[in-house]
Amino acid sequence: MRKKFLSILLVMALANFILIAIAFAQEDVVEETVVGEEITEEVVEEEIPFDELPQSTGLEMFARKIVGSGLVDLFIQGGFVMWPILILVIWALATIIWKIVSLSYARVNISEFLDKMIKFVEEKKYDEAIKLCEETRGPVAVVIHMGLLKVDKGIEAVEKAIENAGIMEMAFLEKGFIPLSTTINLAPMFGFFGTIVGMIRAFRDIAAAGEVEPTIVATGIEIALITTAAGLAVAIPVQFFNNMFLGMVDGLVMDMQRGSEKLIETLVEHK
Repeated sequence: MRKKFLSILLVMALANFILIAIAFAQEDVVEETVVGEEITEEVVEEEIPFDELPQSTGLEMFARKIVGSGLVDLFIQGGFVMWPILILVIWALATIIWKIVSLSYARVNISEFLDKMIKFVEEKKYDEAIKLCEETRGPVAVVIHMGLLKVDKGIEAVEKAIENAGIMEMAFLEKGFIPLSTTINLAPMFGFFGTIVGMIRAFRDIAAAGEVEPTIVATGIEIALITTAAGLAVAIPVQFFNNMFLGMVDGLVMDMQRGSEKLIETLVEHK
């Protein structure tokens, strides 16, 4: 099952990579300039405000093609604080993709599954019920499957097996929330740290110049604003996905509780 999850995750990551490349790839803009009666075509290339462009690394050029020169320029202008924010983005993005795949795979039509399973239990066709659980994905089927394996040992054994299986499934469902919550907390902190760094630079430039001019403090203020915006831009969508995943997990927990209670009630009524 984990290999299947990994395969789906890799396919989704590759598709996401291709879509981003198509959406943000920068193209040269062709402008027509009219000079008197003559029409000439000029190729206006992307304006890169860095003299170091010829010395740009292959990684930087690759990033410009993937996400666009604008974002890369902002990243560079933001200073060293942008690197930990980038690491958090990659970490959170990988976790979000994995959680979407795993939680989507865990969801089934609980009503249809319980109707079939309860019918087998009422007729005491436990082998058929166990087979149905094995063929059904998701934590609900796993919990009921573990309970059915202990049905010949009494109701107490079934309840104990369901409880233990529920704890294991809950641990699996809760995986991934630590990276998300860490990103939500740390990204704004790094952004605010960048704000302090930018303001320190601005005041240092003022002290060096001996006067206050907007152009003197512009660089430091720019760093402060870019890092603050970057931290919030990372934390806000990650918070959204974190809340969405919590709701999905709560729904799966309710399904597990509903399924286990239904199984116990049916076993007690038809013992």
